[in-house]
Amino acid sequence: MRDVFLQELRDLYSAETQLVDALPKMANAAGSSDLRKAFEQHLRQTGDHVNRLERIFTTLNESPSGETCEAMRGLISEGSDYVGAEGDPDSKDAGLIASAQKVEHYEIAGYGTVRTLATRLGDSATAEILQKTLDEEGETDKLLTLIAERHVNVEAAHSAKL
Repeated sequence: MRDVFLQELRDLYSAETQLVDALPKMANAAGSSDLRKAFEQHLRQTGDHVNRLERIFTTLNESPSGETCEAMRGLISEGSDYVGAEGDPDSKDAGLIASAQKVEHYEIAGYGTVRTLATRLGDSATAEILQKTLDEEGETDKLLTLIAERHVNVEAAHSAKL
């Protein structure tokens, strides 16, 4: 079980480091200032997530490297279609939000898994750290939903009717 735990942690570390590179591009592509701010805020959080994972690996006397998160690579690749998209900015933002929420749901699943594994392995301190990150990923998902429902999707639908 410890091997699975470490592999999943390394997968998350790879995912988070890939996201550090992708989020600035998403922020720059966002037309909505609220969405841009959400991406910028999540970039800062993602840096914290990377640091937390590095501290966990240090505590476990393990290296964070050695795993490439292919799922995140694919999600980022799909999202890059919206980063470079032309046309209605609100529709582009709706696509960026859709892509970002896929990423958040992947991370929520991953952090929920490693938190549970840490608990089962008797490492409550690591489980608490992972829970904090899991909570932040959930908050980001809710924020993206709020931005979509209150602004971006409304404007995109309005533009489509014109």
